Amino acid sequence: MGHWLHRNIVEPGKLPLLLALTAFVLTFVITRVITRLIRAGKGPFGNVSSGGVHIHHVVPGVVLTVIGGFGAVASGRHGFGAGLCAVVFGMGAGLVLDEFALILHLDDVYWSEEGRKSVEVVVLTVALVGLVLAGFSPFGVNDVTQDEAQDRGGVISSVVVNFVFAMLVLIKGKTRMAIFSVIVPLVGLIGLIRLARPGSPWARRFYARRPRARARAILRAYHHDRRWSGPRRKFQDLIAGKPDPARPLGR
Repeated sequence: MGHWLHRNIVEPGKLPLLLALTAFVLTFVITRVITRLIRAGKGPFGNVSSGGVHIHHVVPGVVLTVIGGFGAVASGRHGFGAGLCAVVFGMGAGLVLDEFALILHLDDVYWSEEGRKSVEVVVLTVALVGLVLAGFSPFGVNDVTQDEAQDRGGVISSVVVNFVFAMLVLIKGKTRMAIFSVIVPLVGLIGLIRLARPGSPWARRFYARRPRARARAILRAYHHDRRWSGPRRKFQDLIAGKPDPARPLGR
């Protein structure tokens, strides 16, 4: 295990990334546990306020992210300083993305249905960073051969092709697949072959005069959402807790 860790993580300079990811996950989990205890009125924890203003944990998160980010740029990829800055950055990013929905809506939607976006973004971030840590490079650069790697044209072509795949999948209304296709081009190819989501720019442009294709797209989207909405909701409830009853934003 030690040999594998040194060869695949330490030697390539990926230890700071591993430390940042670990700190990110632990900070998110600990933060969610504490906020759920506060919500339930249990334990010694409580909300932090100053002058009657509730201080959200995104505030210290931004501070830690800035300190860790600039420190990581200054320290490089090796040494104690790089590892420490990576941990600080991971902690800050965990606090910030835990309140991603608040930043998106500019409203305290932490325990609302809209607050689930924070969990989705955190899970997506962990998955993408995990893929990079495992050796996947953006736009399939890791898939080029040694000869192609020495040829700038080959690398540029690979990046352009996979970027186009990702953009087309995004136009098809498949946001998650488009994001993952940046790291794993095969995902983009699958998303490109399959039908577009109803209401997407692709569907409005190419299915407008094709009623059968439009009907198939609607049916496939219905079955997909029906199959996965339940498990996804249970997973989000397990991590983030059940949301409060719906309320209009801004109140």
